[in-house]
Amino acid sequence: MQSLYALAPLVALLAVSLPAQPKGKVDRVEVRGRSLEGNLSGDSPVRRVSVYLPPSYASSPDRRYPVLYFLHGFTDSESTWMGWEEHWISLPAVIDRTLAAGGSKEMIVVMPDAHTRFFGSMYSSSVTVGDWETYVAQELVAYVDSHYRTLPQRSSRGLAGHSMGGYGTVRIGMRNPKVFSSIYALSPCCMAPQTDPDQLVERAKGADAIQSDADLAKASFGMKALFASAAAWSPNPLNPPFYLDLPSPDRPEVAALWSANAPLALVPQTIPNLRKLKAIAFDAGKDDRGIAATVVELDKLLDTYEIDHFSEIYDGNHVNHIDTRIEQFALPFFSKNLVFE
Repeated sequence: MQSLYALAPLVALLAVSLPAQPKGKVDRVEVRGRSLEGNLSGDSPVRRVSVYLPPSYASSPDRRYPVLYFLHGFTDSESTWMGWEEHWISLPAVIDRTLAAGGSKEMIVVMPDAHTRFFGSMYSSSVTVGDWETYVAQELVAYVDSHYRTLPQRSSRGLAGHSMGGYGTVRIGMRNPKVFSSIYALSPCCMAPQTDPDQLVERAKGADAIQSDADLAKASFGMKALFASAAAWSPNPLNPPFYLDLPSPDRPEVAALWSANAPLALVPQTIPNLRKLKAIAFDAGKDDRGIAATVVELDKLLDTYEIDHFSEIYDGNHVNHIDTRIEQFALPFFSKNLVFE
């Protein structure tokens, strides 16, 4: 038997001789949104956007690529997800790893920064946060198609996202089947309508103490999410300093407004659009209990309307296997369903 010491030089030689796997490049640009101008939150309408260009992009100047638009989650940002900061995930590294393993075809991947005064836009449309639906589905797509070598057609565009981004994926995808052909929502939040207004009021206890951005910054994750949801779904241009209406016993309509923005409530109204999508997928970890329950509900609802889709509840929580889900499921899903050159 050869000793490990005898094998060491051979291992070292192989490590030196094996070519390094090519990696993609990430461009960072700024894209102004006319739809975001004048938002009452005071957030800049000029948004940072990261654009992942696959390894062959620079060496194949005549080649065009499909585009996957990826939406990050609440309190996250394009900076944390796209490798500009240390974080629990680096999407470019996940893409590079998947390409090296042969699990995906090359595509451009685009992520806008939706981090706002309220720590997230909810990818919704209101005078308080701006019209993020239009920004993502129209203005950002137009910019990318005009500045990069894309295949500028719906059959070559996908939309995906995690958590708040998963909510945005379902919301924007079901409204824009002429723009995107395939969608994949990972652990999508905020799917269910508010059937118990009193429960929503209970969540808002203590919100009156938050009177400034500094107060909000120190608040809990749940309280931040409450304000972000109100800014997106119950805006009020006459209610400074945050220009929103929070749930309260004397404002029962707030729960109704939030319910009107819940994808599970929107599905029956958007069946014709959902039928136009080529491919639909969504998943959640079983320990992400509330979100997993709504994923199961969406699965049943689409089955009722006989809309083909992929859905899975897997062993995991809200974040611990997202990189694996993207590598083994989401990227192969788009490689199969998008049209490539």
